[in-house]
Amino acid sequence: VQLQAFGGGLVQAGGFLRLSCAASGRSFSTYAMGWFRQAPGKEREFVSAIDWSGGSAYYADSVKGRFTISRDNAKNTMYLQMNSLKPEDTAVYYCKAEKTVVRTTIIWGQGTLVTVSS
Repeated sequence: VQLQAFGGGLVQAGGFLRLSCAASGRSFSTYAMGWFRQAPGKEREFVSAIDWSGGSAYYADSVKGRFTISRDNAKNTMYLQMNSLKPEDTAVYYCKAEKTVVRTTIIWGQGTLVTVSS
């Protein structure tokens, strides 16, 4: 599986964006997926995750109630709907795939930049 994230851009505070993470390969549905972000000068941090089926989702406290993660296994794509954006959401957003079968496999996509102006 290879991942490509897109959908970032410049938006005003209070606005919205939808990020997408498209996966190549045939085993997308076997991976748990997640979004992480890295702001300038800061470490990469967890944003949200979703299980292989889309039945369970998890969020960082900082985005809970504003962001919604989802996936469409038929389209090999994961999404992050980001509403009520704040300047502190400015970061490069990365998607991640992970599964454990005997050993853990982790795949990162390239980032997409989200800039929220005040």
